[in-house]
Amino acid sequence: MHMSGTLHITRGGTSVVVDTSTAGLPTILYWGPALGDTSSADLDALAAASIPQRVSGSIDTPARLTLVPLESHGWQGTPAFTGHRGGGSRTPAFQVTELKTDDAQLTVTANDDDAGLALTAQLTLTAAGLLRQRLAVTNTGADEYEVRSLLAFFPLPAGAQEILDHTGRHLRERSPQRHNLTAGSYHRESRRGRPGADATVLLAAGEPAFGFERGLVHAVHTAWSGNHQYIVEQTPSGEKFLAAGELLLPQEMTLAPGSTYTAPDAFGSWGEGLNELASRFHSEFRGRPEHPVRPRPVTLNTWEAVYFDHSLDTLKSLADRAARAGIERYVLDDGWFSGRRDDTAGLGDWFVDESVWPNGLTPLIDHVRSLGMEFGLWFEPEMVNPDSKLARNHPEWIIQTPGRVPVAARQQQVLNLAIPDAYNYILTCIDDILTANDIAYIKWDHNRDLLEASNATSGAAVVHSNVEAVYRLMAELKERHPGLEIESCASGGARVDMGILRHTDRIWTSDCIDPIERLVNQKHTGLLVPPELMGMHVGGPRSHSTGRTHALSFRAATAIFGHFGVEWDISGLSDEELARLGNWIELHKQWRDVLHAGTTVHADLPDPSMDLRGVVAQDRRSALYGYSLTGSSASYPPGRITFPGLDPTTTYTITPASFDYTDQGQSGLAWAEAARNGTPLAMSGRLLGALGVHAPVLFPEQSVLIEVRAQSTQGNTTHKGENS
Repeated sequence: MHMSGTLHITRGGTSVVVDTSTAGLPTILYWGPALGDTSSADLDALAAASIPQRVSGSIDTPARLTLVPLESHGWQGTPAFTGHRGGGSRTPAFQVTELKTDDAQLTVTANDDDAGLALTAQLTLTAAGLLRQRLAVTNTGADEYEVRSLLAFFPLPAGAQEILDHTGRHLRERSPQRHNLTAGSYHRESRRGRPGADATVLLAAGEPAFGFERGLVHAVHTAWSGNHQYIVEQTPSGEKFLAAGELLLPQEMTLAPGSTYTAPDAFGSWGEGLNELASRFHSEFRGRPEHPVRPRPVTLNTWEAVYFDHSLDTLKSLADRAARAGIERYVLDDGWFSGRRDDTAGLGDWFVDESVWPNGLTPLIDHVRSLGMEFGLWFEPEMVNPDSKLARNHPEWIIQTPGRVPVAARQQQVLNLAIPDAYNYILTCIDDILTANDIAYIKWDHNRDLLEASNATSGAAVVHSNVEAVYRLMAELKERHPGLEIESCASGGARVDMGILRHTDRIWTSDCIDPIERLVNQKHTGLLVPPELMGMHVGGPRSHSTGRTHALSFRAATAIFGHFGVEWDISGLSDEELARLGNWIELHKQWRDVLHAGTTVHADLPDPSMDLRGVVAQDRRSALYGYSLTGSSASYPPGRITFPGLDPTTTYTITPASFDYTDQGQSGLAWAEAARNGTPLAMSGRLLGALGVHAPVLFPEQSVLIEVRAQSTQGNTTHKGENS
């Protein structure tokens, strides 16, 4: 580390260079690939070369893109910090009072005594190479101060010319969209009280046509489960930056004297292609102390199997079949609690419905546990149906503008868990159920956006306080019940962020498990979330959300890479059909250690109907890839597929995970036939990545899994699997 006005921090393959001599606050001069050893002279020269030039019509001292750029220092782009004291619009002019450094962290303290404000900015390079910014502002004045925004700014290189973000809806979250980075500001935000189905999981900007394998790209993510905002901007002077932070509602963050607002952590990643960018986020998750360490149990969820039809005999039969197929966790979904015969009533009354369960949940739980499976249970703790005892007894606990409840969504409203009595009621209800029953897992749902998110009595905005209450509630339940795991579901994948994943053990990626839709959804959710934290289930032959029909091979091959499970009424399957599902579950278990610890990769193939993705083991001695054809290929045969992520100097054998192409394609492949005959094709990782092999000729909407193993340790290169 060098510091004589210029600071170089490097860790995890990333370098950050900061000019600490800038007027006002320090400036990030560089953020990206590690620079290696740099001399003091080089760093000082970089700082000198970065001083902007005064031009005609500009202010006398050109503004810098500092850590927290402000108008008081000449900045005329989007400000990083806004607020007011009693309506006054005075802009603070922070001046550094202290700099603290260690090998991977810079902490800046700055004050403006006249404005009555103090700022702390902490920059940390994590072991994964992410740049984390943690900003906080304290009211040092004598009266209240309202914070309106506090955003973390991340500079972009000049070559960043194209933006990637996401849109979506229920059943189609995280659909990618791209456009050029032009002059001006591009602003994405959520005002839904949660990230939302249309939320961008991250905002990225990179070189033109950057892909998963190539092109320098940078991205930011906010670790927060409420309202948020992302900005990418290019100023008239050519500065380019990403910004991220919480979106605060009016008067939501009013600081009493001495109080502090700490903005959610903002994380920045970069990569030569999105594969590398995502791998930094995945490494960050895996390095956390709360990250799951035991194998992720193969899960059966009952929702699409029975919906609200909670017959004990039916559910026990489903458990019998699940155990025979090799499933390890059984989750009873919505419909078990008081008054819950459909989705119009009961939310909030978290007591076992005696009319459906006269002997409680014990008979089912005991049966499931006797079969060697864990038991899980569905809750929606943050919601309430107006048709419930809770709503009738405590209407003041419902989030609403005083005197008017918000427009209903899914026949429900939202509880204000920031009210201590409401919080304690929900905590007690869930705690009692967990204490009385052998329950290892909660599927925690959140099925509607927030509207007019106010305290029913005072009218004060409550999104921020409710997010904090949810975090606190989850943490307290886990403390009371060691080993408890929680899934974050939000009408599918509407709450996917690093904040909720500090308290949960996976996310439900989408309510839509049609494999065509899931290929896109999982690819882009995976830019942030590693596969072991992404629920990926095999649905029934006909998708409940799209009406499309697919073979088991396609449904299973698109789910096998993640936290694998089943969302399907398998109670009526024949023994042969159940065995075929069991083969897929066994294949997942054989590869699970690789899939949930390795490096996720996607190939950049020229034909958009062709998809190749995979996971490469940490030692790069083995990998499992999935090749899918989503539509008819533009060429016939479809051309070559390449395999990213392998060690270029290692020789690998390549074999299909199964040789049954009966219903999938129209011709065999020389390399597949060679594998079946005991002489699998052997190629270097360099050639497999650069040239690859001919793709299987598949019918549209079909997949094949391909195993790649280092030749010296190939052993048995095939697994039993079903591909028809």
